[in-house]
Amino acid sequence: MNLNTYKYFNEVAETGSIRRAADRLHIAPSAISRQIALLEHSLGVMLLERTSTGIRLTPAGMILERFTRKMCRDLDRIHESIKNLKGLREGEIKIWVIEAVVQTILPRLMTNFNENFPAIQFSINSESSDRTIEAIIRDEIDIGIVFNMGERSGIEVIKRFPAPIQCLVSPKHPLAQHKTLSLREICAYPVALPVSSFGMRQTFDKVTRNLHLNPQSIVNTNNLELAKAMAIAGRTLTIGPVQIASREIEQNTLMAIPIDNNTLQIANIEVCVHRDRTLSFAAHQFLKHICREFG
Repeated sequence: MNLNTYKYFNEVAETGSIRRAADRLHIAPSAISRQIALLEHSLGVMLLERTSTGIRLTPAGMILERFTRKMCRDLDRIHESIKNLKGLREGEIKIWVIEAVVQTILPRLMTNFNENFPAIQFSINSESSDRTIEAIIRDEIDIGIVFNMGERSGIEVIKRFPAPIQCLVSPKHPLAQHKTLSLREICAYPVALPVSSFGMRQTFDKVTRNLHLNPQSIVNTNNLELAKAMAIAGRTLTIGPVQIASREIEQNTLMAIPIDNNTLQIANIEVCVHRDRTLSFAAHQFLKHICREFG
């Protein structure tokens, strides 16, 4: 088997479809099907199962997928390293980030970085902290920016910067005149919360459980824009660092009120990488840029 065969298999495993893999690789679907059939024959096992919704990996396919994913990432890094030796500062940085960073911090960071490295491209996904950590461990991305992750096996936190969880309320809300709020006061009102895969929700749930409080969560969403819109409407409040609501605070449609709880006050946004992976030139340079910005 040549390397292309494994690359074809990896694209199918990643996209869940032979046709989508063919589109990404700019080759005929029949060529991919033929190579995977040869690979299955060589290994003596089925690697893929065809279902009504697409392609599903067999147990043997899952084992091979872990190998091909790492192989393809390593090949990309090798190609980029050779380009760097030739003085071509090219490459792609794959980053998954929490929504707060997408809206406020990341655009400025990328714009400033692009002035020095105009040929480097960014691939950005807005994801929950849990999904981002999973992607780092699976070597799907270079850098993850998460919320209050804490210690995780295999993950190195390169940089932390403060992001206290605050209560975000409309100026019309009954709590809007308070200088600080207790969790008990917050839990007395309807609240719109991010789903449990979000780092800020996990932190909030932990402290409310410890205090034996039951928030009146009437909305659970993976879209912080919806949570903020509900709070702006005035019937609910929401939570989060000021970074997720800087525009609304500036426009005076939301207010950020500190919460009287030490765990929430010392929350952080964290920049993470895989502990045992060597970053590409592009990713390493951008990581240095982030650290300088928040040094």
